[in-house]
Amino acid sequence: MSGDRARLVLDPLPGSVDPEVARWLAALEEVRRDTLTMIATIPADAVDRDPGDGGDTIGTVLYHVALVELDWVFTDVLGREDDPAMVDLLPHDSRIDGGRLTPVRGESLQVHLDRLAHARSAVLAELRPMTSGEFHRARARAQADVSAVWAVFHLIDHEVEHRVRLSALCDMFRD
Repeated sequence: MSGDRARLVLDPLPGSVDPEVARWLAALEEVRRDTLTMIATIPADAVDRDPGDGGDTIGTVLYHVALVELDWVFTDVLGREDDPAMVDLLPHDSRIDGGRLTPVRGESLQVHLDRLAHARSAVLAELRPMTSGEFHRARARAQADVSAVWAVFHLIDHEVEHRVRLSALCDMFRD
């Protein structure tokens, strides 16, 4: 076996109470690693570049990914929509009139990456201690019953969907 051989295994995320929760969180982390690897291929000043196609910038998409992650976990799973972990990191609403993502410009790529890291850290701190029962328990919310496992599934799907846009932008702006 070569030392360069890829290891395609989903190891449970250390520090989790329950092995099933640990595997779901490992999947969430794997998706983020792929996003960050892709973003690392662009110049830092590409974060606000206008793609010329009327679509969102890299910074806008990164902000949205962090916002949705915190919103689903803190609002929908934990019922804490005014939690400082959300309020302090997210000064902008998710969308503007017409349903488009709120444009987020004027922040460095590092600020966006730090926001993603802080959001993920806050989310993991809340989900790691959950037992399988807590992770699967449906919480009655105004719009729907929500379980943490469904929220994590949704966050994985959401980030992968937005990575399609990020990939196109990275291809456009790569040196």
